[in-house]
Amino acid sequence: MSQSLHDQVHRILAENADPVSLQNLCDVVEVKELSVSGDRIRLALCFGYAIDLVKDVLMSRLGELFAPLGSKLELALSWQVKTAQNTPLDGAGKVKNILAVASGKGGVGKSTTAVNLALALAADGARVGILDADIYGPSQSLMLGVPKGTRPEIHQQNFFVPIEALGLQSMSMGYLATEETPMVWRGPMASGALQQLLKQTLWNDLDYLVVDMPPGTGDIQLTLSQQVPVAGAVVVTTPQDIALLDAKKGVEMFRKVHVPVLGVVENMATHICSSCGHEEHIFGQGGGDRIAKEYGVSVLGSLPLSMSIREQVDSGKPTVAADPAGEIADIYRKIARLAAGQLAKMASSNSGAFPKINIVND
Repeated sequence: MSQSLHDQVHRILAENADPVSLQNLCDVVEVKELSVSGDRIRLALCFGYAIDLVKDVLMSRLGELFAPLGSKLELALSWQVKTAQNTPLDGAGKVKNILAVASGKGGVGKSTTAVNLALALAADGARVGILDADIYGPSQSLMLGVPKGTRPEIHQQNFFVPIEALGLQSMSMGYLATEETPMVWRGPMASGALQQLLKQTLWNDLDYLVVDMPPGTGDIQLTLSQQVPVAGAVVVTTPQDIALLDAKKGVEMFRKVHVPVLGVVENMATHICSSCGHEEHIFGQGGGDRIAKEYGVSVLGSLPLSMSIREQVDSGKPTVAADPAGEIADIYRKIARLAAGQLAKMASSNSGAFPKINIVND
């Protein structure tokens, strides 16, 4: 009987996809408990990514999947983010997973995507930080609504204390320089500044650190990719052909430095006229799908060209925080969960095998 129950759980996990992250269940779930007491069965599952906002959905869907185990099934769900990167961050702070958000060129909405993904991960319950790695043109302090002139506290004369904003731990060159002080630095100086911001910030036990990369594939990008344990990257593009060419370069760069590309986010995919409702692909159509197919990655999501996205981020309260129940915020949350699911799968692969199942007969 015990072995039969074990086999049933094993088969259900192996044969079904997680309805949220779309990964195979056995790649993102660990069985913490399988116990039998009379005719009652208790099954405790631990997800590898944060599930606070989707716990009820998962409980319902998984309840259906595991219903064959018995009518008196007690299902318990929890989550714990584990590290997907092979080596820990060599710095003052504690970070489990570094997620780079990059683009081949500027103007495609990379920073807006980065801050909304960070907010989406945090909304699901994870501890999240955001590092503005665009040394020359930092924008995250404005996007997070941090008052002008805010400076990070210095700890022991050597470490930065991250600034809390909208539930995120944040660090940016924008906190250390004024808008009237451009960073007139050569590449090695900028790369050194980035490493200092990353490694000398006292990140407080983060599940994810989202790094808003500068556009392109230059010194700063290579420094981060080669010298920092990045767990995965998300590449942002628009459907426009010229943007797609540069996005391909971004994907190729991460591949050459052995950083997994989790997928592509397609911004400004469509425009819907606010007067008549007509939908138009003004920057082209299907570009993200073409890149994804060429490089064997997935399209994590497509976002419209929307005035509200721009207005909300300019006002210091990005879409996920400003309109959490809205359709666009829902797209960002789905993108974040797909990325988090891939990182959970990587963490599971690093730890080894199929989850251990212990059966206890009371």
